[in-house]
Formats: sequence, structure tokens, C-alpha cells
Amino acid sequence: MVEHLLGLLKVKVRKGVNLAVKDVSSSDPYVVLRMGQKKLKTKVIKKNTNPVWDEELTLSIEDPNIPIRVNVYDEDLLSRDDSMGHAEIDIRTFIEVVKRDLSNVPNGTVIQKITPSPQNCLAEESGIYKAEGTVMQDLTLRLKDVQCGDIVLRLTWGMIPGARGLERF
Repeated sequence: MVEHLLGLLKVKVRKGVNLAVKDVSSSDPYVVLRMGQKKLKTKVIKKNTNPVWDEELTLSIEDPNIPIRVNVYDEDLLSRDDSMGHAEIDIRTFIEVVKRDLSNVPNGTVIQKITPSPQNCLAEESGIYKAEGTVMQDLTLRLKDVQCGDIVLRLTWGMIPGARGLERF
């Protein structure tokens, strides 16, 4: 059943920074992650434009060429939820680092840095590093199609017993 999976990508949705005001004086934000047909959602944080979720969502990865779409919404009870912006995460560089033999690399070592560019949604430089015996990446994403707002995330790779892993990818 899991043979076709490469592994698990744990996405810790840490916080939002300076999110747009969509209600009278604040917003009720939540985050939706989409990868292909998979969709995961955080809880709603009421009346807060600097919400702290610290919520971990886990995606099973079949094809790392599919980007992860991050959408932020303002929950509305009487009408459709308002978009508070979106961003995309390309995990191919992250996966390339995961595929390397890091057995002799000490925890805390930054293996690769990614700088903000027009091709990504990074608000600042992002490092892919080894920690706790696995690969992690901290990202601050600048939301698109909105006047302001960043989302802070941490990616962590996890193996799946019985899955094919990344050997054949």
C-alpha cells in the first residue's frame, strides 16, 4: 500500500506575520496546504493578524515535482471565506538534499541555502540543514495577491517503513 510513496513531508505551520486585515479591524486566519489532490488545513485563529499556529501537517510524497500550494484564508461565518494570499513551495531542492548521504554530517550543519528570487516566494534566505538526524528547512514565504503578509514554516523529512523511499527517484 505504501510502496509508491517516497516519504513524508512534515510541514509545521508556525505563524503568520503582518497578515492582511479582512474584517473590520482584524482577521480570522487559517492555512490550507494543497499538493495535487491532497488538502490539509490548520485551525482558525480568531481576531489575529500575527497568528501562531505551531501546527504540524503531514503530506505523503509521491512526486516531488508537484509544488505545495499554501493558501491563507479569513474565516467568515455569513459569507465565503476571503483569500489572504497564497504562495508555492518547490520541494525539489529539499528532496535533492534528502537523497544525499548525510551520515557523516553533524547535526546543525547547513547543507544548502536558497536565496529569494522571482521564481520562489521566499521573503528571506532559507537554509536546508541536518537536525535531529533528518533534513529540515525553515521558510518565510511572502504571500502573493495581497497587500501584506508572510507565513513561517518548517519542513521536516520523514521515512515510511515499507515505502520505496528516494532510491529510485
